[in-house]
Amino acid sequence: MTHTAEEIANYLGAEIEGDARAPISGLASPERAAVEDIVYLDSPRFEDRVAKSAARCVLAARGTRLAGKTIIEVEDPKLAFAKVGALLAPRKVPVPGIHPTAIVPPSANLGENVTVGPYVVVEERVTVGRQTVIEAFCFVGRDAQIGENCWLHPRVTLYAGARLGNRVEIHSGVVIGGDGFGFVFGEGRHWKFPQVGTLEIGDDVEIGCNSAIDRGSLETTKIGLGVKIDNLVQIAHNVQIGEHTVVAAQTGVSGSSRIGKQVLVGGQVGIADHCTVEDGAILGAQAGIPTGKTIRGGQTVWGTPARPLNRFKQQYALFARLPEFAERIREVEQRVKRIEQAEG
Repeated sequence: MTHTAEEIANYLGAEIEGDARAPISGLASPERAAVEDIVYLDSPRFEDRVAKSAARCVLAARGTRLAGKTIIEVEDPKLAFAKVGALLAPRKVPVPGIHPTAIVPPSANLGENVTVGPYVVVEERVTVGRQTVIEAFCFVGRDAQIGENCWLHPRVTLYAGARLGNRVEIHSGVVIGGDGFGFVFGEGRHWKFPQVGTLEIGDDVEIGCNSAIDRGSLETTKIGLGVKIDNLVQIAHNVQIGEHTVVAAQTGVSGSSRIGKQVLVGGQVGIADHCTVEDGAILGAQAGIPTGKTIRGGQTVWGTPARPLNRFKQQYALFARLPEFAERIREVEQRVKRIEQAEG
């Protein structure tokens, strides 16, 4: 669908500089953009590539001027671009209905305009909210609850009793509500600790491919409003993750840890059990958080064990010079030895 630059500006609540009637029908990177595509400029270092783009319309900061371009002036061009994307490239929703190969018992309660794809298995007493899409080969265990406008991509598994809020998107291969890794050693063997808790996922959560989130052992695993979880992430039993936190790929969070609101967790971070990460903290890639440690609110940490970023940089710089220091120590030792030999 084609919109004018003026319509896009009104949609964003933004000012416009240039041709208000310029047609916009798509969005792209500057190098791949066509005339009717819209692009964004969020840094002066990219100005040349945007200026050379075929796109006539640019989302940019107030006061930006580019020859031959219509500028829609916004505070955050990248955010505005994401919002325009929702307008210009809306998701194509499948035709509602239950595929003939799907298994849906009479006790399941499906809302209006729900899509259930091929070979989906829905167990007893499942509740699914209106306009939710469950794609091929998904499994939804008994008593699970799925909110409205959710999207389960192919081969998602929801164990019994899992609860999803509204507008939750779960990508292929994700397992929700499996048993936590809890065992007690005694009498020469490992005894399984009961894994009978629940799992709650809040509204507007997105979970990437092949991630796993365990149910609580005796309590509840909770993923808060707007949390975004990347691919290949493991969230253990009883973990709590606060609103709008982001967790990057290959991160592991051990049991009973608490992660606050608006935390940024880098790739391959390891968080041991019973840790606390307070609101607004940043955990750099491959950081290791030892058992029971608290990362204070707003703090940026790196390394293993994790330490404040400035301290990590100082220590890392010294670590990189260890070969030089070792050589200097050898030289000092040789001098001392020569002096001792001369005095002896």
